[in-house]
Amino acid sequence: MHWATALSTQSRSAMAIGEVLEQLRADIDQPDLLLVFVSPHHSSLYEALARNLERHHPQALVLGCSANGVIADHEVEQQPVLGLIAACLPDVGLRPFQLAADEPMPDWRELLQLEPEHEPSFLLFSDPFSGGSDKLLRSLDSSYPAAVKLGGLVSGGRAPGEHALFLGSQLSTGGHLGLALFGDIQIEPVVAQGCRGVGPAFRVTRCEDRLIHELDGAPAHRVMGQVFTAMQPLERQLFAASALVGLGMGEPGREDFLIRHLIGADPEHGLLAVAGQVHEGQALRFHLRDQAASTADLRARLGQVEPDAEAALMFTCLGRGEGFYGQPDHDIGLVRERLGDLPVGGFFCNGELGPVGGRTWLHSYTSALGLVRRRPWS
Repeated sequence: MHWATALSTQSRSAMAIGEVLEQLRADIDQPDLLLVFVSPHHSSLYEALARNLERHHPQALVLGCSANGVIADHEVEQQPVLGLIAACLPDVGLRPFQLAADEPMPDWRELLQLEPEHEPSFLLFSDPFSGGSDKLLRSLDSSYPAAVKLGGLVSGGRAPGEHALFLGSQLSTGGHLGLALFGDIQIEPVVAQGCRGVGPAFRVTRCEDRLIHELDGAPAHRVMGQVFTAMQPLERQLFAASALVGLGMGEPGREDFLIRHLIGADPEHGLLAVAGQVHEGQALRFHLRDQAASTADLRARLGQVEPDAEAALMFTCLGRGEGFYGQPDHDIGLVRERLGDLPVGGFFCNGELGPVGGRTWLHSYTSALGLVRRRPWS
């Protein structure tokens, strides 16, 4: 297994294509997989890009999308950029698939000719204007509950029809694109939601759908007020600007928290409304997001993995990057700090797809990483 990246910030599309192909020739002669991510500055040549890649590497599966920011050993945002991630994958099977926006979910095992015992991993790219990403994740989780699923909502467009999804030389502007990888490959997920908890964890003792009536037997709004009062002044500012809750996923006392926005409050009736399904008995903790918390979260998550990956695939939020941290290459710098000088590639997403608590979710403000390794038996 061998991975490499190529990156061009040339504004002229033909020169950008030539530059990344030349970089690849110096590192990988005949890749089996080419992941391509390209900024909308090159939109007039989206189709030509796919054809060029396929012509120069006819043996490779070409897969990718448009993006408002591209990651290929550097994080490049808000400027012309073309990035490739190439891989030689002996003893690895590749099963791509594409679904239209209104297409019903297929029988995945029949479509892909894969059983859960094949232990596939999935890369997923979805057009945000098409909707249906939650349905896609639920369907794949049902068919392959133990499989890792990572990816993101495509970026780079402002209206329906402006995004691009590449599969071979085929270009589409909506729907969903995916790839199942199986065989001598495994992808370990690292999902950093970029928050820190504030105050204690509570139990949801009465709720209805997304409405929380009581936490630990007390009116939920009153409990939030008590936590808010106990915060430091800066924490209050952060919480007032973007109030977040973590919903416990997993075993009681050992939960990982799924971060969701607090979208409403009713002081008169003591209610809180959350952008996510809530159930009684679930743990809930209020959360804050800032640069320091985001850095600490990603560093801590990376500290829990073994530093022996062949490559890292990174799907990070448009709300992160230089505009949030005040410096370029923040997330990729933390990856290198822990994992060394390995190829890292991906894109800045309109929403990130990754697992928390044994299920796959659509996130925001998150960095969802996939650490690529060979199988232990390899």
